[in-house]
Formats: sequence, C-alpha cells, structure tokens
Amino acid sequence: MLYDLVLKNRSYRRFDEAFEISEDTLRELCSFARITPSGANRQFFKFRLTPSGEECGKVFPALAWAGYLEDGAPIEGERPSAYITIVNDNTLGTGNVMDVGIMAQTILLAAAEMGLGGCMIGSIKRKELKETLSLSEEHDIMLVIALGKPVEKVVIENAKDGDIKYWRDEERVHHVPKRPISELII
Repeated sequence: MLYDLVLKNRSYRRFDEAFEISEDTLRELCSFARITPSGANRQFFKFRLTPSGEECGKVFPALAWAGYLEDGAPIEGERPSAYITIVNDNTLGTGNVMDVGIMAQTILLAAAEMGLGGCMIGSIKRKELKETLSLSEEHDIMLVIALGKPVEKVVIENAKDGDIKYWRDEERVHHVPKRPISELII
C-alpha cells in the first residue's frame, strides 16, 4: 500500500496546465506537512502558496528544470498548475534542511494520493522569485514544489554500470535509473 504510493510519487515535469489547483487544495497539502516531525519541534518553515492563475506563470521563469535533459523544462501547456514555496522564517531562527525534505516529501505523497504529481525544485533564481512572490526580508526560499495533473509516464529501472542519469525515449517516456538495493546496503 505505502510502496504503491511511493512508486506513484515521481518527479513529474509535464502536466496538464489547464487543470486548476485551488488555494484550498494547497492548504490541505500543507496541513499534512504541518504535522511532520521537526528538529526540536522548532517549526522554522512557512509556505507561500501559488494556486492556478496569473501569478503561477510568473513563478515558472525563476526555476530551472531537469538538468540531465536538453528539453527538461515543460513546454507551454505542460507547465505546473500551482506551486508551494517553502521558506525559512528567520525570525524563528535557521531551520534544518532535513526538515524541509520531510515536509516536501509529505506534501508530494499527499498530492500523489489526490491524483496529483509534482517536483521538488532547488535550482531557483531566489532573488527574482522572492521579488515575484513579494516575500519579506525575513523569509528565505528553501525549496519550490511544482504541482499539477501529470501527463507523462515515468518508469523506474535499475541503473546500469552506475549510470543514474534520467532520460526520455522517443515517445517522451521518462526513465529514471535507480541503483539496485544490493548496492545500497553496506
């Protein structure tokens, strides 16, 4: 059951851009992250929601997509329908990057359960995005989660000869090589 949800939770980069995601849906996804573990229960992180709409298109240019692919960025019509930007609230202190990962993965698992997909993006033009989202000085961007209704097929396969670079075939199926479990347990 959980294994199937984890398999369904891939890094999607192509979406049905016409599919709208409301602020209520984004709030619901963040409610799952809100209850995740946090180092010393400090809860340094906050969320900036960007539901479907005009602002959504302004976030896209501040993000870099799929470094291994020449055509990794989604084309018009296949861009995300919404974003959740995770920010550190510096008035509370400096958060642990591990907490960001826990929160982001929880959001994406909840999204997968809802039939949505997403991608964690750490390659961000932070200054540009901070201005676009009108974030205050005390908020530092940690991660952006792009969300939408996936329109691509993602296939997990065993890495061959240590090659872990993902790729797309001629039918635009996204292949993701993973190291076999025998190489991971020492």
